[in-house]
Amino acid sequence: MTDQAPVPYAGPVRVLSGIQASGALHLGNYLGALKRFAAVQDQKPFIFVADMHAITVWQDPKVLAAQTREIAAAYLASGLDPAKATIFPQSAVPAHAELAWIFNCVARLGWLDRMTQFKEKSGKHKERSSVGLYTYPVLQAADILLYKATHVPVGEDQKQHLELTRDIAQKFNNDYDAPGFFPLTEPVIEGPATRVMSLRDGSAKMSKSDPSDQSRINLLDDADAIASKIRKSRTDPEPLPETEEGLQGRAEASNLVAIYAALADISKADVIAQFGGQGFGAFKPALAELAVEKMAPITAEMRRLMNDPAEVDRVLKAGAERAREIGDQTVAEVKKLVGFLPL
Repeated sequence: MTDQAPVPYAGPVRVLSGIQASGALHLGNYLGALKRFAAVQDQKPFIFVADMHAITVWQDPKVLAAQTREIAAAYLASGLDPAKATIFPQSAVPAHAELAWIFNCVARLGWLDRMTQFKEKSGKHKERSSVGLYTYPVLQAADILLYKATHVPVGEDQKQHLELTRDIAQKFNNDYDAPGFFPLTEPVIEGPATRVMSLRDGSAKMSKSDPSDQSRINLLDDADAIASKIRKSRTDPEPLPETEEGLQGRAEASNLVAIYAALADISKADVIAQFGGQGFGAFKPALAELAVEKMAPITAEMRRLMNDPAEVDRVLKAGAERAREIGDQTVAEVKKLVGFLPL
């Protein structure tokens, strides 16, 4: 990277984020993403379904289409208003792929070699992984910078990819003598449950890929399933501490407290003030009641929307048309800077 100081971006504040179209959505997705999307919708965010990212590993085409609609339904059920937020599938905007190729020629192998997520997902057999999985962060940079997004709500695990996006933006601006053309996007990492952990292992992130369904609360779980999973969640024998500091070294207890805090829109300290000194026999039923209260309306609306795919498709089509207008304009500007002929 050059040592040249970046020129501040002078464009409007724009928020963008999305969720990959693979696997069932769960409580971690709601607290870490969906709930936060709805909270910023007055800023007219761009919220997409990352179906192009999903195929970095093989997907059944019919399942992929269904999951794309399911995620869109979750967006709407969680409170996103399509009159405020631009909701669309990534693949419906060809400019994502166009910009990603140009960024492939800006990014450097050394940068991608440092991406820890590829190492985690490819494991010992990286030679068998798709090229798309390796260049996933470059497409992610294109997703963000196509709309010149200034802020992206993300979990801690995506912070490294945001740093790569900033590197690509700065190098492009420098390479093509376009100071301030792309913003240096800021990650927005905040809230008591931006990283929700497994109900069976407080050291592992709640994940749709975990083989145990008991490790997560799915957005389509009914009230009985939610209560049962919380009741059976792993804890330790000690009561909840009297102070928030007392949660250190108690991963499962800390996770359940964080989930309660995020669902109730209060701090972890507030939860400890209410339940400190009490055992999990008292805390778990209270958490289960709160989770059912908050999640049941979302589940019901998701199911309604999934039974009306035409309504979901109308929202996605309208959002894609709006996204294409912005994306096509950005790509046209980029092509001019790169030196492609305007034919």
